[in-house]
Amino acid sequence: MADHEKTLSVIIPSYNEGKTICHILTRVLSVLLPFKIKKEIVVVDDGSADETGMLVESFIREHPEVSIKYIVHDINRGKGMAIRTGIKHITGEYVIIQDADLEYDPHDYSLLLPYLHSGEYSVVYGSRFLNKQNRHSYPSFYWGGRLVSFIASLLYGQVLTDEPTCYKMFKSSLLKSIPLDCTGFEFCPEVTAKILKKGYKIKEVAISYTPRSVEEGKKIKWTDGLEAIWVLLKYRIR
Repeated sequence: MADHEKTLSVIIPSYNEGKTICHILTRVLSVLLPFKIKKEIVVVDDGSADETGMLVESFIREHPEVSIKYIVHDINRGKGMAIRTGIKHITGEYVIIQDADLEYDPHDYSLLLPYLHSGEYSVVYGSRFLNKQNRHSYPSFYWGGRLVSFIASLLYGQVLTDEPTCYKMFKSSLLKSIPLDCTGFEFCPEVTAKILKKGYKIKEVAISYTPRSVEEGKKIKWTDGLEAIWVLLKYRIR
C-alpha cells in the first residue's frame, strides 16, 4: 500500500467530557501527520450524562469532510470497554488511544509514527517521564506511575519508564490480535502484559504532558494503580 493511503485510527473513549471534547477533536484534526498518513477518528461515548453526545454530533455536522465515527454505549461500561468497542470500528493501519481531556498533545503522534512506519516496531509508547520538562499533578500519581512501570519492567524483562501512559500506538493488526478482558483502566497493564508475553519490544518516545486535576475532571484514582499491579501479576503467571 502506498504511503499516502495509510491511515492512523484515533480512538477517543469519552465519559462526561463535554468541557473538552470539541477542543480535543479540533486538536486532532489540526495535526499534519508525516508520510502523508491520513486520520480516522473513532469517538466512543461511554454512557455520558452531560452534553458530550450533543457536542460530538454537532462537531461531525460541522466537519463533513472528516472521517469521524461516533459510537455510543447506552450505559457507562468503563474506559477499557470503550477502547474495545473502538477497536472493532477502526480501519487504519495504525491506531492510538487518545483521552478526551487535554493532558496529551496530538501533535506528538508525529514523534511516535516513524517507528511504526519504518517497520522496526509494532508498538510505541509515549513516555511522560522521558521528557524532564513535564510537570505532574500529584506526587501520588507520579510515584504510582513509576512504581507500576518498575513492576512491569521487573515482571516482563523490558525496561519501561511509563507503562500507564495513554499514548499507546500500535500496528492495528497487532492490537486486534490481542484478546482483551478489560473494562476499566486496566486496559493499560493488560495490553502491555499480553504484548510483552508475545515477545514484542515496546519503543518509548518522550512526549509532552499537561496534567489536569481531580477538580478539572481527572478520573483515575490511586486504587487503579493497585489494580494495575494486580493485572500485571495475573497475566505474568497465566
